[in-house]
Amino acid sequence: MSALRIGVLGASRIAEVAIVEPAHILGHRLVACAARDKARASAFAEKYGVERVLESYQDVIDDAEVDVVYNPLANSLHAPWNLAAVRAGKPVLTEKPFARDRAEAASVADAAASAEVTVMEGFHYLFHPVSRRLQQLVEDGTLGELRHVEIVMRMPAPEPDDLRWSLELAGGVMMDLGCYGLHAQRLFGLYAGGDPTISTATAVERYPGVDESLDVNLEFPSGATGTSSNSMIDPDYLFTAKVIGSKGEAFAHNFIKPNEDDRVSITIGSETTVEHLGKRSSYTYQLEAFAAHVLNGAPLPLGAADAVTNMALIDDAYRAAGMSPR
Repeated sequence: MSALRIGVLGASRIAEVAIVEPAHILGHRLVACAARDKARASAFAEKYGVERVLESYQDVIDDAEVDVVYNPLANSLHAPWNLAAVRAGKPVLTEKPFARDRAEAASVADAAASAEVTVMEGFHYLFHPVSRRLQQLVEDGTLGELRHVEIVMRMPAPEPDDLRWSLELAGGVMMDLGCYGLHAQRLFGLYAGGDPTISTATAVERYPGVDESLDVNLEFPSGATGTSSNSMIDPDYLFTAKVIGSKGEAFAHNFIKPNEDDRVSITIGSETTVEHLGKRSSYTYQLEAFAAHVLNGAPLPLGAADAVTNMALIDDAYRAAGMSPR
């Protein structure tokens, strides 16, 4: 087998950029999809070239021609349907966040480990050269000793009826954007003595229990610090990462969507250089790596255990902000 046969759960907006375009570029097949509304699934299939529409999510998972499952459902449905795929022996590429909380994430990770089935959380930014360059600049000593990591994740407000504002569906800015910010912070724990911990956090709730902004301060074992600033009520999109060391700093202008802005600005002393790392989609890199793993056993940089650790940090951020985890 040289190409994946992919089953898609739902007909979400993110699917076009996260799975449809990468699959077409890389030569993988979208063989089946299903949605709560079959008419919507049919429209999705016709628009994006999915080979057939099935009656239910379970039908997609059980289909003999589906090799792997892509799960972009509402946050609260990630874990249950990932578990269903694991029970069917199907590897899963799941949208973030991995689950509603650490306990739910652990249940999926345990099941996946027992069944020896891959479940990978879709932190696509990690696979792009922009993110890898930020890590390299710390690893090779260009920036010196790591001092501070600053992640900013801001976007305009979704519509009032958007799923991201639903507590029942595990919405909120920390779940939608903040999961990226905390995950990106953890990348640099490799150079700061281990994973960071939450020192303080502040949140503003849009509805009871649903955060519209949540800012987190973190501390690494080495003494380095971090900030993760997250908002779903900003006038513009802003997805930046700044890494500060004892010798200089590096700034990724859009590390989440490097296909729109692939710049990394590196400042050492009074001199700034700008590198362009390529506008190939991070989602294409991600699917390429996932397919290499499924088809050829190539290693992946993250797995279910990483997802459990990240969900635990998300839970800690909510508690530090005086809120309850999802």
